Amino acid sequence: MDNTQAENIALSYLQPSDYKDFKAAMIEAYRSMPGSFWAESQIDTLIKKFPEGQVVIKINDQLAGCALSIIVSDADLEGEHTYKDITTNFTFDNHNDDGDMLYGIDVFIKPEFRGLRLGRRLYDYRKELCEKLNLKGIVFGGRIPNYHKYKKEMGPKEYLEKVKMKEIYDPVLNFQLANDFHPARIMKNYLEGDAASSDFAVLLEWNNIFYEKPSKLASTNKTIVRLGLIQWQMRLYDDLDELMQQAEYFIDAVSGYRADFALFPELFNAPLMAEFNHLSEAQAVRGLAKYTDEIVKRFGQLSVSYNINIITGSMPKLNNDKLYNVGYLCKRDGSIESYEKLHISPLEAKVWGMQGGNVLKAFDTDCGKIGILICYDVEFPELSRLLADQGMDILFVPFLTDTQNGYSRVRNCAMARAIENECYVAMAGSVGNLPKVHNMDMQFAQSMVITPCDFPFPNNGIKAEATPNTEMTLIADVDISLLRELNQFGSVHNLKDRRTDLFELRLKDIPK
Repeated sequence: MDNTQAENIALSYLQPSDYKDFKAAMIEAYRSMPGSFWAESQIDTLIKKFPEGQVVIKINDQLAGCALSIIVSDADLEGEHTYKDITTNFTFDNHNDDGDMLYGIDVFIKPEFRGLRLGRRLYDYRKELCEKLNLKGIVFGGRIPNYHKYKKEMGPKEYLEKVKMKEIYDPVLNFQLANDFHPARIMKNYLEGDAASSDFAVLLEWNNIFYEKPSKLASTNKTIVRLGLIQWQMRLYDDLDELMQQAEYFIDAVSGYRADFALFPELFNAPLMAEFNHLSEAQAVRGLAKYTDEIVKRFGQLSVSYNINIITGSMPKLNNDKLYNVGYLCKRDGSIESYEKLHISPLEAKVWGMQGGNVLKAFDTDCGKIGILICYDVEFPELSRLLADQGMDILFVPFLTDTQNGYSRVRNCAMARAIENECYVAMAGSVGNLPKVHNMDMQFAQSMVITPCDFPFPNNGIKAEATPNTEMTLIADVDISLLRELNQFGSVHNLKDRRTDLFELRLKDIPK
């Protein structure tokens, strides 16, 4: 049948009244396996045990195809099993409403309706059902009906590899691979009487990327995460209290929109260096470092009182007389963690004598895993890739740039990191001038939220952006579930397609 004749295609639950048409369609579909059809009592049992798992496609009210399935526990799939085992001798007694895997019992399309991609519709339904029921995935034993032509030349494992490499065509296996199923293992003596497959089958799996492991604890992890970026105006302050008053103003503003994160820029507290302007630049920044502990303490209090996770940008920090550029993640549960700038810019090293830190890690939050790289660090792709390997979903980049050249380096590298690592990137910088603070004369910034470049995201990879060189906040929502979808079904697979057979990247264990 061609597409012009298929005027009314409908997917519906299999009903007992469908059995006569069901049996006839199944006999047509399995001409190579005479007598292969389910008894009426077996179909009645399946419908009673799991009605949602049994669906048919009808074209112009004529039954064209069917998909049957049960729910089993992942533990049932350990080791070898046969078709008879998984169906409990065709009684389906092992169907378990509390199981975590959807097991495909049967899928068939009548020969006259093949070529209309009806099989894909049935598999798409199964995937949607799997997501709806929060199951780990779909699994089934896939026949390899062309294997009998090659069994004298090769074993089933080699046959599978050649089908994957498109050197051999197998109508069933090629279809399964094209529908995002991946082979788990070869099973012997799976379906008795399947001479075309020489009784072999391939255990095929599809993983539900939206699966959430049931927990007895109340979960606060979010799919939609709201980001609040502070594009901070550099201005002179009389003291620390006045600076923190301005910081609290912005925290109040973004938390009023129920933002999950507030991101401050790198060295946002630099205006306080005016107090030490009579000293050398290296001594002035060390004077600024004396405020760091108190600022972190106050940010920690604000994160709890405003119920928001605060990324403090960065501040100078003295440790054993060595100067570092350090920031803090103040979580709304009251805990505080630190991160370090690992690559110090030539100017920071020359003028201030700063050292690079040694610690790189992703942070667990109530909104998933995040990474934080300070300014220059985002220009080194290895760092964000290591964070991606740790499960990072959002990369935060507090930065400080004085020229558009410097800003463009940070921005363009941040956009590359979003594509490479299939993550969101939020970058926030400072604007304005500090004429009375040495080495901090002027700043340029345009804060923004960056996405990967694929169909679920903006075409240019920019979710939201601030007005350049203007003090303001930027609020944007990002959907973490879209990253899972991208990883599995994106136009390209930047993480999965890495040639780890040719290269590897690892984080060394450096003494602190």
